[in-house]
Amino acid sequence: MGGDIYNILIKDYTEKQWGRECRELPPFIIKRLPVRFTFDNNYFNDTYQGIPIGGYNTLIEKMLSQADIKLGVDYFEDKEHYDSLATTTVYTGAIDQYYDYCFGKLEYRTLRFDTQKIECSNYQGNAGVNFTSSSVPYTRVIEHKHFEFGNQPHTVITKEYSSEWSEGCEPYYPINDEKNNLLYQKYKKLTENEGRVIFGGRLAQYQYFDMHHIIEQVLELF
Repeated sequence: MGGDIYNILIKDYTEKQWGRECRELPPFIIKRLPVRFTFDNNYFNDTYQGIPIGGYNTLIEKMLSQADIKLGVDYFEDKEHYDSLATTTVYTGAIDQYYDYCFGKLEYRTLRFDTQKIECSNYQGNAGVNFTSSSVPYTRVIEHKHFEFGNQPHTVITKEYSSEWSEGCEPYYPINDEKNNLLYQKYKKLTENEGRVIFGGRLAQYQYFDMHHIIEQVLELF
């Protein structure tokens, strides 16, 4: 795509996000973003883009309204009990944890969020702005009111900071470099003997999925 565009928009941001030099990362990471000769400022080329009214939490609450839900429990503290509740288990946690890290731990990137209420009606004029320079410590700023065209007199923003995952942090992004992918393949081999367990999602499949990819996979599986 040319050295200028790469150095201005891609290199610093990618290395800030993943904590590694670009040459260590697989090429599919950058293929998520289309290179276009257009004035269309949408992130993707999809004809229809949006979020559920009220946010994903509202959507999920309605989807689960008739289900039996248990929160704040550790599946691994009583795995046999939870597995006995149904003939099939859909597991979306970390695949290395499922197998008690028998081959070692996979690596992830995590995020830290700094949320602030600001006494102005408009902070950046857009729901999300990415900061591509390494001189800015955060990767992007989300201004929440713009997702639903809010007209509040104040605004709330969240700055996102990317960092290496450690125990106790939320794992957000699998690091699909050669070392981790080889380790994942060992765990994936074990899943072939798990006839009653379905492994799905970023952590269980150790793969970076966008929302529409996950929905597509669920529909195909069903």
